[in-house]
Amino acid sequence: MCGIAGVLDWTGVCDLADLRRMLARLRHRGPDAEGVVARGAVALAHARLSIIDVSAAANQPIQR
Repeated sequence: MCGIAGVLDWTGVCDLADLRRMLARLRHRGPDAEGVVARGAVALAHARLSIIDVSAAANQPIQR
């Protein structure tokens, strides 16, 4: 089981401290890896539980 959280801030700058607090609440859902990505007004966080692909290549959020 994994978990995802996100923030949308209409002022254009996300408070990553809030997002990291949300991520801390999700750690029990995915203790194997976690990631945060922020782009302007949008920020996402993901906690990962490795089941099928246990390699680091499957860590989230995937950025390109």
